[in-house]
Amino acid sequence: MATAAKEDPTKDEDITMGEPSGVSSPQELRNALYARCATFEENHVFDQNELLSFSILPENNVEKLIVHTNRLAKDGLFKLMTKDGKACWKVVKRSDAAKYRSLSQDEALVYSYIEAAQREGIWSKLLRNKTNLHMTTMNRAVKNLESKNYIKSIKTVKWPNRKTYMLAKLQPSEDVTGGPFYTDGILDEEFVHQMSLWAERYIIGRSWWHPPLPEPMKKKSKPKLTQEEAEELRARELRRGHGRARSEIMLPFPAGYNGYPILAEITRAINASELSGVVMKESEVGQLLDILCWDGRLEKVRNGKSYRAVRLVVGEEGVVLENGLTESPCGRCPVFDMCEEDGPVNARTCEYFQDWLQI
Repeated sequence: MATAAKEDPTKDEDITMGEPSGVSSPQELRNALYARCATFEENHVFDQNELLSFSILPENNVEKLIVHTNRLAKDGLFKLMTKDGKACWKVVKRSDAAKYRSLSQDEALVYSYIEAAQREGIWSKLLRNKTNLHMTTMNRAVKNLESKNYIKSIKTVKWPNRKTYMLAKLQPSEDVTGGPFYTDGILDEEFVHQMSLWAERYIIGRSWWHPPLPEPMKKKSKPKLTQEEAEELRARELRRGHGRARSEIMLPFPAGYNGYPILAEITRAINASELSGVVMKESEVGQLLDILCWDGRLEKVRNGKSYRAVRLVVGEEGVVLENGLTESPCGRCPVFDMCEEDGPVNARTCEYFQDWLQI
């Protein structure tokens, strides 16, 4: 791994080292070297041999290379590093170099450590330990950097009470923010609830057969409800469904049904619904589905690759009743009354029951 190294202050003068007349000036050589390195991807680290391979410096003189790279480092355009005990360099954007030149020594020191933290940010206590600055000095440097909009303070999900800093131009990583389920470091419970409810409703539609709704009655024959009757009907429906959009009748599909959705399908459906302002990842949707499975509202089928909604039997006052009969073939068997141990119809020889167990 490459680590930052201290530049050599003894070699930073514009000297030609005996170059013949007519050769480009030292500044032009440095500009050419910087321009060539800037064509590489960001964070690329150059060693001495790679810089010499560009054939920009006359005779590829190593001493001249060190002089020019040290001057570029002094100007903030190169960052001197060490890799495997050898010197190497990384290009710094001109805009970032201008920032460093506008900072005091303490501010530049603080900024460098915050910059190195990237999208993870750095805790203020750790920042103070690394810079070894007095608290008052560090706080003053941080305040000045914030006023210039170079850095910003962020909240982390793991340690919400810690002061953490990162570059103002960067967005925190999901490990810091907690992903789409958090807002300003606080769990958005309403968002989680709505996303879970939508996912469950989608899976319900793929898990059960719903009979066609009856034809709507003609307007003239439709009874008119009073205000009290309408409110009571609404309250009864809410108690019955627990807010879950279910039909009165939900019948299981036959054995061999393969329409239960997998995680990728559910994720695509959620993103297509535009319910969330951000694009959800499969890992994030998987977290929602895991919660629904733990709550007994979903279950994994087909070797854990697909999801099926669990039908809940709701009694009076919205109390959920446990009744596995509603999901097994027995719940809709036409000869259920004849089924008995050692009888002509029994669970041991029932082909439908065996198929159901293999789902």
